[in-house]
Amino acid sequence: MDALTERFERERPRLRAAAYRMLGSAAEADDAVQEAWLRFHRTSAAEIDNVPAWLTTVVARVCLSALRARRNHPEEALDGQPEPDDERRDPAQEAELADEVGLALLVVLDTLAPAERVAFVLHDMFAVPFDEIAPMLGKTPAATRQLASRARRRVKGGTAAEDLPRRRKVVEAFLAASRGGDFEALLALLDPEVVLHADRFVGPSPAPIVLRGVESVRRGAILASERARASELALVDGAPGLLMVREGRLAVVLAFQVDGDRIKGIEVIADPDRLAKLELAVIG
Repeated sequence: MDALTERFERERPRLRAAAYRMLGSAAEADDAVQEAWLRFHRTSAAEIDNVPAWLTTVVARVCLSALRARRNHPEEALDGQPEPDDERRDPAQEAELADEVGLALLVVLDTLAPAERVAFVLHDMFAVPFDEIAPMLGKTPAATRQLASRARRRVKGGTAAEDLPRRRKVVEAFLAASRGGDFEALLALLDPEVVLHADRFVGPSPAPIVLRGVESVRRGAILASERARASELALVDGAPGLLMVREGRLAVVLAFQVDGDRIKGIEVIADPDRLAKLELAVIG
């Protein structure tokens, strides 16, 4: 038993890293790894030719089932009520794992179909060959390659704006100034006639919010500095924007209208229906 445990523990960090990227939840990743351990414990080691590959297959199939169940039975947000796994969630642990992967990448991965996500994570992040991934998904190697390729295009985004580097620089500067509460830097970035629109889901007001003028928008950005610390740069419909993540899930998106080196408009989106329709991608 000690030898069996030792073999499994050597693989645990890799299995957990893969499961977290496939599921986006530390608690669910731990469950998937634990299930792999239980199956490993019940199986004779003599029956397993390649232990790392066998364990990867088990974890991938558990994650695929969880992703499909999640898609078939999407969680319904209930204000004021914790999610089922809140008691098991370790915020510090979640933050550490998210930092390793990148919040933007986790959000974009969450937009992929289950099979696309598994194929992309295993092949592009863990170098598992397509002929090994294919049986996990019930696909041919060629079909699995297509799934990963489609996921890769989604993750990296399509054709971006020609002035992407300039827009990115402006949005990065806005994020840095908001996080640091830098009044002067924000003044330099915002057009005097800047307008901010926030939908009714942003809160705390039950109605949409409109802020006009550099002073109003600057104050709003300073007040949102805590949210900015949980934000990350990403492509939003092909242009640089910001993703705000809460407990591993996309909560708010900021889309920017940039003219030259100034921000002329900011749209703050928290409406779940609108968030689901946005084209999100990671900026390399």
